[in-house]
Amino acid sequence: MSVSLRVRDYMTTELVTVSPQTDITQVVQLLIANDISGVLVVSDTEELVGILTERDCIATASSAGYYDELGGPASAFMSTPVETVAPDENLVDIAVRMTASPYRRFPVLEDRKLVGLISRRDVLRALGSGSWFPKRNE
Repeated sequence: MSVSLRVRDYMTTELVTVSPQTDITQVVQLLIANDISGVLVVSDTEELVGILTERDCIATASSAGYYDELGGPASAFMSTPVETVAPDENLVDIAVRMTASPYRRFPVLEDRKLVGLISRRDVLRALGSGSWFPKRNE
């Protein structure tokens, strides 16, 4: 099988990011406004430091219900460390990693710089494109 799909060909490059100081309530608003399920947390030097997902926000809200206060910086609720991939990795290999991982998305780093995000939906888009499997001679 000679599938040569790369992460770079299907990753999302228009990213929604927040700083570690962004309040969790603002993160929730960003998720809703952008119809996304997670944001990347980056430092002032654009270094990836964590990820905040819908799951993280819901867990925060449910525990806040007990204490009657919701709020705090993204850094207090984000998931770390973040599992990342490189843009030239084979998409089939990433699909295999995704099936074995609890994560729905992997940030894409090139030379330690954040360049994209590859999600389960992106992998499905590649599968649906028809280029996932080699063409058979009929």
